Amino acid sequence: MSHRIIQIHTQAKYKKDIEKLRKEPQISDSWCVEKGKDITYSLLVETQITQNVTDRLQALLGKNEGGSVVVLSVQATLLSEKEGDGDKKSGFKGISREELYSDIYRGAQINRTFILMVIFSTIAAAFGMLENNVAVVIGAMVIAPILSPNIALALATILGDRKLIKQSIITNLTGLVISLVIAIIIGALWPYGFEAEELVSRTDVRASSIIIAIVSGAAGVLSLASGVSSALVGVMMAAALLPPAVTLGIMVGAGQNDNALGAFLLLAVNIVCVNLAAKITFMFKGVEPRTWYRKKKAKAEMRWYLFFWIASLIVLAAIIYFRGSM
Repeated sequence: MSHRIIQIHTQAKYKKDIEKLRKEPQISDSWCVEKGKDITYSLLVETQITQNVTDRLQALLGKNEGGSVVVLSVQATLLSEKEGDGDKKSGFKGISREELYSDIYRGAQINRTFILMVIFSTIAAAFGMLENNVAVVIGAMVIAPILSPNIALALATILGDRKLIKQSIITNLTGLVISLVIAIIIGALWPYGFEAEELVSRTDVRASSIIIAIVSGAAGVLSLASGVSSALVGVMMAAALLPPAVTLGIMVGAGQNDNALGAFLLLAVNIVCVNLAAKITFMFKGVEPRTWYRKKKAKAEMRWYLFFWIASLIVLAAIIYFRGSM
């Protein structure tokens, strides 16, 4: 069972209330350090109830200026007592909302590392597919930094965070434009053929492609929300998004419009499916704003976002169907 350490830095006047909390059965262990009027509590809790405990602490401390709550990861725990079942009232079973938000927000920022990783992964994926080298394509997907921006968009709509929505869209578009521009140049300059199986397979949309995109989005959310390493699901997300984006650019550069249209439809379907699956998975996990006002506001906006993605998928499915029947 994974754990988190919740450190509470506050004033001694809150000692009585926190003492009640640390004695509750769902707290695996706890300790404190007092220094004058300041006090630091450390609570060892199971990952699945971290959100419940942090919400209670926020309500308890209120606007305590100078106080803070810090969530730390734990590599291993050795407990002498039998571990409890946790707080079953908590809707969100996983790392805290704030910890999840912090991890995803950092990955949705545009910086030099993000741009360079997009450039490197695009070049590797392009030549890997052109030379039909599966190992190189997989390596490109390993380094592609496209997991967090897409998951960030799903999380932002769940929480009603318009700032993160805007940032994640900008980051996604930036990564996509960079990939397309590089791939178009490579496609225009490539002196050989474009018949490699790894390349041609990304110009045709199939039911399996839709399933892969949906599973990738769901797996990415479950991994991040549960506090599990996202390295492998990052590869799954990249498999759904990076290769078709690069294929689209190569085919545009090569002047193969029909294949470019196929790659575009695959990319569009994958983007829609990944975001739709991520949103539904966040809802299933019980991720939501803390306050009732934000919940109400986010719920109203969420209906529109779900309608948009579902409608987009229906339109794309119709286009694919009629294109295949022609």
